[in-house]
Amino acid sequence: MKSAQDFLDGQILLIDKPYRWSSFQTVNKLKYALKRNLELPKNFKIGHAGTLDPLATGLLIVCTGKFTKRITEIQGQLKEYTGTFMLGSTTSSYDLETEIDQTYPTSHITETLIQNAVSQFLGEIDQKPPVFSAIKKDGIRMYEHARAGVEVEMVSRKTTIYTFEFTRIALPELDFRVVCSKGTYIRSLAHDFGKALESGAHLTALRRTKIGDYSIENGVSPEDFEENLVSSKT
Repeated sequence: MKSAQDFLDGQILLIDKPYRWSSFQTVNKLKYALKRNLELPKNFKIGHAGTLDPLATGLLIVCTGKFTKRITEIQGQLKEYTGTFMLGSTTSSYDLETEIDQTYPTSHITETLIQNAVSQFLGEIDQKPPVFSAIKKDGIRMYEHARAGVEVEMVSRKTTIYTFEFTRIALPELDFRVVCSKGTYIRSLAHDFGKALESGAHLTALRRTKIGDYSIENGVSPEDFEENLVSSKT
């Protein structure tokens, strides 16, 4: 059983973030569970090393105590994601947060065309983040501007895709695996890939499976984390 002092000295927690939970909500769940069960002080430090969208699941690394100083280091490590693109339609958020806004033909899309398009997205690329993102402009999150109907021009940024492969092709669905650098938006990758096919696409499922050497295989849900805390006290 880990003590309150262990969490103050620093722990790295591998959490499997549930669907529709925000990263902030997930960290708060752990924070209150730790305070309630281990009587940690009010100023107890805890934070996550890289946001996951509410509609994504998977690995959220949470650092406690003195290990919060390692957040920047962990955030900079390579990320691995799996998920699904839906071809033939787009949304303004590039995922399922918003309704389909346009549809496109897909009858011309072949497996050869898909594989040929992949090469355009390997290595260093320019990518525009989605307007529905947590990036701040004038102190306000971009998704707040977008939800308020304010048009904002997104500036492209450099990102690197190390691995981009499709593990299932069942048109109009494509299951993928991506290994990429910090700051890559998989929603934008879906949107841009649809354009490369002279069609459209949006993200319908996303799971982060790795950050550096940390794997979701060793992750626990927030509920199981709290249950383990409770059971270790008895």
